[in-house]
Amino acid sequence: MAVRQTGRKTYRTMQGKQIDMDMLRQRNELTPAVGNARVNARGDELGAGGKISRKREDILRDYYADNPAAAPDEVITREQRKAEETPVPKTRAQKKAAQIAKEQEQADAQDEWVEDEDGNFVKRGE
Repeated sequence: MAVRQTGRKTYRTMQGKQIDMDMLRQRNELTPAVGNARVNARGDELGAGGKISRKREDILRDYYADNPAAAPDEVITREQRKAEETPVPKTRAQKKAAQIAKEQEQADAQDEWVEDEDGNFVKRGE
């Protein structure tokens, strides 16, 4: 499962040096990670002597086989993404109904308090 890179991202340090994070990540991909996880930077499980016992792809394949509810691999095209992002325009009737509902909520909130004989506002029914 190779991750497709969109482009090389270089960063400039405070001292003005250029660092290419993608190149640095690829260069140290097989280096064992620090700690007691027994994996390398890529995610492969390491066995005795730092040898790769299970590759990252095998680990992910086993995980998704055991957890079918996890997100499946799907390819989304640009047209599908645009269709999801564009809002569906409301009809005039839907807009009017939403406006009436909003006005009704405001009216209910205003009518909850009423003024008594002394000029004080109290809750309706008290």
